[in-house]
Amino acid sequence: MAVTLAPDDIVSTHAEGQRNSREPLLVIEPLLGFLAANGLDAPPELEADPVGDGHSNVTFALSTGVVLRRPPRGPLPPSAHDVLREARLLNALEPTPVRAPRVLAACDDLGVIGAPFYVMERLEGVVVTTEVPPPFDTPEERRRMSEELIDALVELHAVDWQAVGLEGFGKPSGYLERQLRRFTGLWEHNRTREIPEVASVGEWLQANLPESPPATIVHGDYRLGNTMLATEAPARLIAIFDWEMATIGDPLADLGYLMMFWLQADDPNVGMYELQAVTREDGFPSRAEMIALYEERSGRSMKALDWYVTLALWKAIVFMEGNYKRAISGTTDDPYLKAFGDGVLELARRAAEVSQHGF
Repeated sequence: MAVTLAPDDIVSTHAEGQRNSREPLLVIEPLLGFLAANGLDAPPELEADPVGDGHSNVTFALSTGVVLRRPPRGPLPPSAHDVLREARLLNALEPTPVRAPRVLAACDDLGVIGAPFYVMERLEGVVVTTEVPPPFDTPEERRRMSEELIDALVELHAVDWQAVGLEGFGKPSGYLERQLRRFTGLWEHNRTREIPEVASVGEWLQANLPESPPATIVHGDYRLGNTMLATEAPARLIAIFDWEMATIGDPLADLGYLMMFWLQADDPNVGMYELQAVTREDGFPSRAEMIALYEERSGRSMKALDWYVTLALWKAIVFMEGNYKRAISGTTDDPYLKAFGDGVLELARRAAEVSQHGF
């Protein structure tokens, strides 16, 4: 879903922004100064277009051929939307085989656009969301696309995070316990109403906590729509995007999250959560086949994966309630987020079902 700019999103100067009721997302004149100071193109007529679904960190494609990423408007939960942390990770991944864009410059000076941000290279390719582009729309290419998705995840989880300078980026032990504590706290910050399943599923997760494999880099939002393919067949995954949730932790959290969105031809319609409905099509592996591919190529056991899928659903409830809260409080113009009111309830029911009956 494309993002539509509001009149107060992009302004020329801070003085212009102060005349509006909300803070701007971009302030062009000081941004041009930052770009020039960092050896990047800074033409007098700089244009910026929003890219991506726009429901979390905000991403702009600049007319100079680079991409800028910044947090959404506040108020924001503590530690959320830390784009400079994201930039640090991408810099660390640059010398590794991980398929990620290259950071060109980062800024912690709020005097530039009013928030921290970073600028990265713009890659050319296709992102598969609601339909498969013609070059890949065969059973063989859909299968290849899926295997590329697993291979890229295995590559990420194979990185020696200490060797690339990510000591202190996250705590390698106790990841799952911290996730439960953190999202319980985030729920208290984000919630707009009582949803009993949030507490009951949280209690189930605590009571059935599995033993984690050795810690790796965890992407935190790994799905087909957050990756890019080269434009021509054969299918080749060239980039993983949206690293804001990345940390050091349990790699199976990424696989559980990926499987939360992986639909099969015989699945019932899941409403607004049909974010990867293309995987119902012929050629895409089943969930069991995807899990087996990851198990074979990573060497990790899959025996507790139901728990990780439930965790992914439970976390999604908390995040989506936060986005819904932003929508009803007026800090975002994104109409899609207002639909999360009913969608969060639907997701809560699904989390309860998976916790009791598996996925």
